[in-house]
Amino acid sequence: MWSVLGGAAVAGAAVALVLTLVLPGDDGTDDRGAPAGASPTASDPTASDPTAPPSASDTSTLRTGEPGTPTDVSGSPSGTATALPGGYEPYTDPEGFTVARPAGWVRDAVPSRYGIDVVNYRSSDGELRLQVYQVEEASPEASFELFLSDDTPKADGFRKLSLQNLDDGDFTGSRLEYVADSIKGEPDVGTWHVVDERFVAADGEVYAIAAYGADADGRDDERELLLTALGHFCPPDTTCGTGADAL
Repeated sequence: MWSVLGGAAVAGAAVALVLTLVLPGDDGTDDRGAPAGASPTASDPTASDPTAPPSASDTSTLRTGEPGTPTDVSGSPSGTATALPGGYEPYTDPEGFTVARPAGWVRDAVPSRYGIDVVNYRSSDGELRLQVYQVEEASPEASFELFLSDDTPKADGFRKLSLQNLDDGDFTGSRLEYVADSIKGEPDVGTWHVVDERFVAADGEVYAIAAYGADADGRDDERELLLTALGHFCPPDTTCGTGADAL
């Protein structure tokens, strides 16, 4: 479906995998299954929960609403800039990456032990969220394998809908779609629908973009949010060109 500039390949087998969880545990652990209060990691998308303070050993500051720079995006994982749907803007984040997000959404971020901060953009009512973070595992496949393993605790209501391997020789990535009864720190919207894609970007690093929203209003909005963001993503310190491969 997608191709990455430079044809970045999947890295070798992971030497050490970091526990990656999106859902809160029911056993006194935080969303990673780690003891509550543990400092967040980039491979842990719920580490961005602004209601969960960093550990005492983490002196970094939670940044809420920090401004970035709207900018023209010339590149994407496909190497081709595509027209944005109405209501979206190309955005250069303070963490250095560019992405397409709905105009006017509120940004927050929390520090990570690996890579860039975990960055969230939220709708004004908090019922839709777009998340970008860097993955420590050696490949998208390894990251999801760990997340879905029996060793990773799951919250009540977690149900995998699909897991797609999107490798096509140029692009390396996987997309998980699931539902959950609740997401820590987020509004009670009933069942949540999440689309989480982890992929090798133009700089050869593994990133994730995830879209969250209420399942009750259908699933197309989260899918559009993810695919639009992904189609205009360029990692930090990277020049993304305008290659000929279409989405």
